[in-house]
Amino acid sequence: MITTTEKVILITGASRGIGAATALLAASRGYHVCVNYVKNEVAANAIVKRVEEGGGKAFACKADVGEEEQVKEMFRLIDLKLGPITALVNNAGTLEHQSKLEGISHERFLRTLKNNILGTFLCSKEAISRMSIRNGGNGGSIVNVSSIGSKTGSPGEYIDYAASKGAIDSFTTGLSKEVAPEGIRVNAVRPGFIYTDIHESGGEPGRIDRIKSTIPMLRGGNPEEVANAILWLLSEEASYTTGAFIDIAGGR
Repeated sequence: MITTTEKVILITGASRGIGAATALLAASRGYHVCVNYVKNEVAANAIVKRVEEGGGKAFACKADVGEEEQVKEMFRLIDLKLGPITALVNNAGTLEHQSKLEGISHERFLRTLKNNILGTFLCSKEAISRMSIRNGGNGGSIVNVSSIGSKTGSPGEYIDYAASKGAIDSFTTGLSKEVAPEGIRVNAVRPGFIYTDIHESGGEPGRIDRIKSTIPMLRGGNPEEVANAILWLLSEEASYTTGAFIDIAGGR
């Protein structure tokens, strides 16, 4: 159980979409927020401004989560500006243009693995070194943002992305068991068919509207719906929950 008076959260990839919605909701729940970004400083600072206008505390931090030294520096700044971290949301990830496997280059595959897997590994490692009661920490909670693609495989579109998220699922399961005795819970959400601009990165901005008739709930989801699930997993309401997955994909 977290015993510190301050709740401090790092959300990677928090300048847009699910990450931005999670940052705003976390701030409204009393968290001090590190808004991580890698490219869009303007968008990240806009999220910080909205947090501060609501009476919260936040700062934006540029860091490529696939680069170990940048991750270490980001955590050093969190220690300095916000205090001991109590929550981590591994949300940053890369989605590239729709393609079958034969059209996916070696370089693209490595980029996907670096951003989607290595980033989660590095940030979790730094967070655990601070949260673990074995190291003198007060415990904490980690939520990994996987994808429903880890179950569907995303054939013909994003098979590399889906495979990277399958790795996140395995990582979540293993890490949750590894650090449970150290006062740290590790869970994951698996969103799918959410209205964010990640689909523009995939080359089809209107993808959700194209396929929503195949979703049992007959609609796409909103980032706030994912953020609500993330914040529940982080909260004391989920205090006996670890190694769990919440699918947020309209029934798919």
